[in-house]
Order: sequence, then C-alpha cells, then structure tokens
Amino acid sequence: MSENSNDKVVKLRDVRRSFSQGDVQIDVLKGVDLDIRPNEIVALLGPSGSGKSTLLQAVGLLEGGFEGSIKLAGEETAQMSANGHTRIRRELLGFVYQFHHLLPDFSAKENVVMPQLIAGVSQEQADERADILLSSLGLEKRLDHKPSKLSGGEQQRVAVARALANAPKLVLADEPTGNLDEATADIVLMELMALVRDEGSAALIATHNERLAAKMDRVVRLHDGVLA
Repeated sequence: MSENSNDKVVKLRDVRRSFSQGDVQIDVLKGVDLDIRPNEIVALLGPSGSGKSTLLQAVGLLEGGFEGSIKLAGEETAQMSANGHTRIRRELLGFVYQFHHLLPDFSAKENVVMPQLIAGVSQEQADERADILLSSLGLEKRLDHKPSKLSGGEQQRVAVARALANAPKLVLADEPTGNLDEATADIVLMELMALVRDEGSAALIATHNERLAAKMDRVVRLHDGVLA
C-alpha cells in the first residue's frame, strides 16, 4: 500500500545544509529524515551548535540554501517560489522564538489580533480568539498591557498565543523558554504543550530540558548533522 503524504504534517527526506567560512565548508545538516504526524508533539534535543535552529529554519521555510525534500501538509516546498513559502508559513505554521519578538507599541491582545487580521479574519472574530487564547494562558487581566508592562513569562505566553492565533497545523518553537528562569520555563513550556494539544496542532519544540522533553510524544536528537 502506498504511503499517503497527506498523513504527515512534516516529511523531510535527506535535508542538508552547508555553510562556507572562507575556504572551509561546514556541514550542519547531513541528511535529515523526519516525519511528524498531525497532533504530535516532538521534542528536538541537541547540544548548542548542533544545528537545531538550522533544522527549524528548514521546516519553517525561513531561508534558502537547503537540499533535499521538505514536504509540509503534503506539499513539496523545495522548488516553491518565495511567494509560495510565504503562503505556507501564513496558512500552516506558527512560530515561537527564544525571545518573544512582540510588537512593543501594541497591547498583548493586539499582538495576537494582528496576525489574524493579516490572514483576513474579521476584527470581531480576531478579538474573540485573542481573548480565548490569552485567557487560557492566564492573561485575562493583562490583555491591554503592552509588552514592557509584562513579565518575561507573560511576554512569552503572549508569543505562544500569537503563534496559535491562526490555528496552524504545525507550531515550531526554538528554545521557547531559554530566556526564562527555570521555574517559569517549566510552567510556560507545559502551557505551550497543553495549548498545542487543545488546539489540535502538531509541534516541533527545540529545548535543552530533558525532563520536559520526556513529557512530549517523541524525542529526536540531532547529533553530527543527523537525527538519532
């Protein structure tokens, strides 16, 4: 029976990425294969400099220069135009970074409303969804606060809500709690996983936290440019 590519949110085959430093070529990804199923949360572990961020950039279509096959929700992206990549990111993906990258002049709620409006959602629907997502993260009393008035943990919770705003099929999180103290990091990462599950999304989460990684559906380790 042939494999249905649509039953994978992510399907990577022989993905490679090299960088040049002077006359030296550095091979960061050396043939990565990875499948992620719908609703699956996968932890991506690896030491600093192992290429975790590079792999997330590949899946997130955030830069060029990759070789191999990158299929997202059944669509081969390798030969897509920049406009095609933009469409995939807008329709299928949500991103959470180590630093929240919130818009400083907008409130918590406005930061979650904005990507919805860009995607064509009505103001009323965007407001309602922002309220629901932020309240689910315990921020119902902080909706009108700008990022500078929020704690680090609260800022990252807003970033999590923003990533889920357009109901992505896949959330990509690059050390999403790496800038938080350990206790806050534990709480925020658990909240991220809970919200991803509640929303029915899949996720690939790069983290150093072995204990929390073990709570995810699967752990993959990046070592010497390949996944183990």
